[in-house]
Amino acid sequence: MSDRVKPPILLSRLMVFVCATAFVVLCVMLVTLTKMFPLNRPEIFFLTTTSPKDQQIKLVEMPVSGENVDLYKRAFIREYIRHRNEVFTNAAAMHSTWGGENGKVRIMSTEDVYADFMQTAMFNAIMGVLPDFDFSCHVSFDGNPMYFSSENAYRVKFKYFCADANGQVQESDGKIYTVQIKLQEIGDTEINWADRIENPLGLRISEYKIIEGDGDPLDTGFRGNN
Repeated sequence: MSDRVKPPILLSRLMVFVCATAFVVLCVMLVTLTKMFPLNRPEIFFLTTTSPKDQQIKLVEMPVSGENVDLYKRAFIREYIRHRNEVFTNAAAMHSTWGGENGKVRIMSTEDVYADFMQTAMFNAIMGVLPDFDFSCHVSFDGNPMYFSSENAYRVKFKYFCADANGQVQESDGKIYTVQIKLQEIGDTEINWADRIENPLGLRISEYKIIEGDGDPLDTGFRGNN
């Protein structure tokens, strides 16, 4: 009988085991719940497609590593150039892209860069009122490389061409521009929750400078030719 554990001791040990198990389960649940809410941290997704014949689409989650962030930055810069320079014949959509607190160009730019953008001739022509215009302008990269010019700065070459309602201006008539773009470091700014759809990492263009070309295309592009 001396080798047997007395009931009170057995009960206390059982309670310790139950409490320890409950604590471990609680920790696992907390970690699981945290993983269920990914919007409290940046996550990068790239949508890749195969050839048009296959029509296969694959969505891949990519960890925020150095190489993936660089790919994201390059895609971000190209999207910024398109949003800033492209013009389409929907005035309301242009106002939504170029203006407003949640406009794409605004949430992707620092205050200084956006202030310079607001001074361009095309911005003032389109944003002053809801005008009637029947021309469009487009950006084409045509496989042109994007390369570092200095720390956190990139140089990008693109073709800018505009066409009237009859499509009289051809792509081959477009002008070539080289722009230097500098990015503000990730985490240097706070962004609104709604902005995470367009700008999940909170990047900002802190410098936009035309290096080669006939000035800013929003000043010297389609309007400059007429």
